Amino acid sequence: MQIVGYETESDERHPAILVADAGTVDREPLETGRSLGYSLGERRCAGTLDGTIHYDCQHERAPYCDQHTSTWVCARCTGTCLKDEMDCYDDHAIYLAAFAPATFKVGVTREWRLPTRLREQGADRAAHLRTVENGRVAREIEAQIAEEFTDRVRVPAKISGIHRDVDVERWRATLAEFDPIETFDFDYGLELDAAPVPETVLTGEILGVQGRVLVLERGGTTYAVDLRELVGYEIREEQSDRELQSSLAAF
Repeated sequence: MQIVGYETESDERHPAILVADAGTVDREPLETGRSLGYSLGERRCAGTLDGTIHYDCQHERAPYCDQHTSTWVCARCTGTCLKDEMDCYDDHAIYLAAFAPATFKVGVTREWRLPTRLREQGADRAAHLRTVENGRVAREIEAQIAEEFTDRVRVPAKISGIHRDVDVERWRATLAEFDPIETFDFDYGLELDAAPVPETVLTGEILGVQGRVLVLERGGTTYAVDLRELVGYEIREEQSDRELQSSLAAF
């Protein structure tokens, strides 16, 4: 069995890892309270998916080899279309997402995907700043706002603040610069007293998932697992006995 992908939380589904076995892909839901007991083996290219069918790849590069690495060209757009023909003619939302304690990120997405996109990123709070008629205009505005706010937040930064609340005063002061259409306040059900220990492991009790960060409890220590870092690993249905770093709370 091999982990070949993951899904973040949506209105319809729990987050999940996608596990391929003999060409067939199954969802392993990551529901709070569930105990996981997998050990990780070798890691290699995760191949490609076509619905519930998996096409294997034996290349050692992980999570994807050159043949199976895809780049979404729109992610690099700043208003000048990088495609042969522009196709982003539906309404786009420009948003500001807050990650505890006080990291504020500007971004764009198709308007109908806004709440889903924010949850995919694990935002604690967010504000829908503006809606425009296409992706080109949205990227131009995003580039302007990005002169003041970041347009990317790395997973380690998210993990370091996952146990904290957003600095409400700074957030409100920031939004005072705009006139938001709508604001969001997300609750992922995590009640942590300290930052979890970053690890790549799949054994323990699920405390919750925030964006692509899976939070597990094992042996008195809380661990944060970047789901992307699991992609490509072969897994076995047995609890891992690998020695892990423990938090001070475990002693």
